[in-house]
Amino acid sequence: MTTTDLRVDEGYAPATGGVGMYWRSLGQGGTPLVLVHAGFGVAEAFGDVLDRLAAGRRVVAVELQGHGHTADVDRPFSWDAPADDVAALVRHLGLGPADPMGYSLGGGVCLRAAIRHPEVVRRLVVSAPCRRDGWFPDVLAGMDQVGAAGFEVMRQTPMYAAYAAVAPDPDGFPVLMDKTGALLRTPYDWSEEVRGITAPVQLVYGDADGIPPAHAAEFFALLGRGLRDAGWDGSGRPASRLAVLPGRPHYDVSSSPELAQVVDGFLG
Repeated sequence: MTTTDLRVDEGYAPATGGVGMYWRSLGQGGTPLVLVHAGFGVAEAFGDVLDRLAAGRRVVAVELQGHGHTADVDRPFSWDAPADDVAALVRHLGLGPADPMGYSLGGGVCLRAAIRHPEVVRRLVVSAPCRRDGWFPDVLAGMDQVGAAGFEVMRQTPMYAAYAAVAPDPDGFPVLMDKTGALLRTPYDWSEEVRGITAPVQLVYGDADGIPPAHAAEFFALLGRGLRDAGWDGSGRPASRLAVLPGRPHYDVSSSPELAQVVDGFLG
């Protein structure tokens, strides 16, 4: 099934701080799945995974402040503000409780949404760490360099091409880089708040990810999972799950066919 076979809608939802969040919806039925892209991403960043997931449910892909169709506003990037924006979109479209799914920067946003607005979340899918030093040191070093100074390099990338094709201000990418860099350099550790999440969570990483398997196991344990055997009959199997996709680096996780299979099995 392709996007030509699916019901497609789009629009803007009033979010917090004057943000008009762009959304694109595919498919219908089931519990709505809200997809949140990585830094510098757009709604189509999940590739064919979006179509696969929309075959059995409504999927609403959003674009965060300053990304894609969503205009920037005079508000610095933070983790909590876009989390509030996602919750506002869920309420505006009457989707809740929904299933947020976020990758990389979007994973942190969805995690914060589940912590701050548990009433809008049924199940949660995250591909991100729960604390900043959950990334490998070399990845953190790269994040430290993100900013407008690197624009000429980014100008040659597919990410910039996708942005420039739809952005209300195609010249705004250097500002997006500066705001994103400031966010990525901001320390955070949500370990204790993760312990309080009651919704089932699917964690997904690649085995060649920028996030080591050791952190994935630590995150899973904070959810109270992976701490004991499920028993011969599987009766102790946890509602939350951990998936490590073989042969996948961080940048391939969001578009890998295995991701759709894992998420389909988790969401039901």
